[in-house]
Amino acid sequence: MKFKNQTFVSEFLLLGLTDDPELQPLIFSLFLVIYLVTILGNLLIILAISSDSHLNTPMYFFLFNLSLTDICISTSTIPKMLVNIQMQDQRISYTGCFSQLCFVLVFGCLENCLLVVMAYDRYVAICHPLRYTVIMHPCLCVLLVLLSLFMSIVHGLLHSLAALPLSFCTNVEIPHFFCELAQIIKMACSDTFVNAMLIYSAGNTFFGVPLIGIIFSYIKIIFCILKMPSVGGRYKAFSTCGSHLYVVSFFYGTAFGVYLSATFTDSSTKNAVASVMYIVIPQVMNPFIYSLRNMEMKAALRHLINGKQRIC
Repeated sequence: MKFKNQTFVSEFLLLGLTDDPELQPLIFSLFLVIYLVTILGNLLIILAISSDSHLNTPMYFFLFNLSLTDICISTSTIPKMLVNIQMQDQRISYTGCFSQLCFVLVFGCLENCLLVVMAYDRYVAICHPLRYTVIMHPCLCVLLVLLSLFMSIVHGLLHSLAALPLSFCTNVEIPHFFCELAQIIKMACSDTFVNAMLIYSAGNTFFGVPLIGIIFSYIKIIFCILKMPSVGGRYKAFSTCGSHLYVVSFFYGTAFGVYLSATFTDSSTKNAVASVMYIVIPQVMNPFIYSLRNMEMKAALRHLINGKQRIC
C-alpha cells in the first residue's frame, strides 16, 4: 500500500547545497559573508533613510520597507543553514521547518508586492509630476505597505496551512538548504493535488498580477519619457527609476531562471543552487544597486558614516 510506511515526522533533514565535507567550510564562509553584507548593507539603507530628512519621500519610504524585507528573508534561511554546517547537524524540527516555510513565503511575496508599489510610485512621479504629492499622500503610502503585508501573510498562511495536513513517509530528506514548499510537497505520501493547484493559482495571483502591474507601469513610463522634448529631461526621468528597474530585472530574472532550472532538470542539487539566485543574491545586491546609482542615497550614506547632518 502507498501509505504503509507512513510514520509520525518530528523533524526533517536539510541536505544543503552539497554533501562534500571538504566544501562545507567554503560554503559556510561564503554564506556568512553574504549574510553579514546583506544585514549591514540593508541596515545602512534603513539608517540613512531614517536619519536624513531629505529622504522623507514615498520612494525612500518604500525602499526602507524593501530593505527591512530583505533582512527578514535572509534571516529566515541563512542562519539555520550556517548553524547546521557548523554543528554538522542537518536536522530541523517539524515546527521549525513549517515556520521557515511560512516566513520565506510571506517575505518573498512582500518583496514582490513592494516592487509593484515602487513601480506605481515611479509611474506617478514621471507621468503625473504636478500631482505627485497629492496622489502619493503619506496615508496612501502606509496603506499600500500594509495592504502588501496583509496579502503576503495571506499567501504564506494559505500554503503553510494547506501543507500541514500532508502525510510523510520515512524519507524526510530535503535536498535543499531551507524548507522550500515544492520540496516538502514532493516528499509527501498523501495526495498533493490541492497543494499543486494552490501553487498554480496563488502563483498567478500573487506574482503574475504584480509582474503585469510592473510591466504596465513601465510601458506608461516609457511613453511619457519619449514624449519629453529635451534629452536632458528624458535622462533625468529615466534615472529616477533606473535603480528600481535594475532590482526588478534582477528579482524576476533570477526567479525565472530558477523556474527554468526546475523545469528542465531533475537534479535536486542544481535546483538548490539555482534557488540561491532568488533567495540570497537579490537581497545582498539591492543595497549596492540603490546606493551606487542614487546620488541622494550616496550623500545620505556619506553623512551617516561621517556623523554629520545634511545641509540644503
